[in-house]
Amino acid sequence: MPGKYLEKMYVEHSYYHIYSRGINKEAVFRDQDDYAVFLNLFKRYLSNKPVKDNKGREYLWLHNDIQLLAFCLMRNHFHALVYQSQPKALTELFKGMMTTYGMYFNKKYGRVGPVFQSRFRANMVTSDQYLQHISRYIHLNPKDYRHWPYSSLPYYTSQKTTDWCQPDKILELFNKSSKQYMNFVRDYEDYKKTLDDLKFELANA
Repeated sequence: MPGKYLEKMYVEHSYYHIYSRGINKEAVFRDQDDYAVFLNLFKRYLSNKPVKDNKGREYLWLHNDIQLLAFCLMRNHFHALVYQSQPKALTELFKGMMTTYGMYFNKKYGRVGPVFQSRFRANMVTSDQYLQHISRYIHLNPKDYRHWPYSSLPYYTSQKTTDWCQPDKILELFNKSSKQYMNFVRDYEDYKKTLDDLKFELANA
């Protein structure tokens, strides 16, 4: 989550690659329920209608301020690709999600202290080519990426639909064709250097 004394103002109408890992590279998702809780937090903040708690109070609602374009949850880290139209939306979303998830995780597993290592990282995506590569990099994180249940890839192939994950901005770069996008994902050998560079960036973040 963002550091106690560090709050960044990210640029409006911009794309960002967000990532964070568990403290000491420890697991942040230990079972299916953990993954489900984190995904439900995306739903809470990004659904097209505000979500209410059990007392009828609305949670923070960011559907009109930020779009989740792609994501992948791995055992000890997560990635997300977002487009924000309001400069504070990115911080509000991930600060809220990571704080809430951390409280859930610590209560469930009887632990104290931070769950995630430092604050989340947010890199601005400044070109269509980089946007394409980041989306593919995110989806290729799992070895069995085609069947990994905790990524946005099924929303790109219309196997799943939802109002809180919106792949259209990426698919528009592929003539709105899921087939073209999947061919691009499969064709990872031609872009191995690009993917390796991204891995190096994350390893040294």
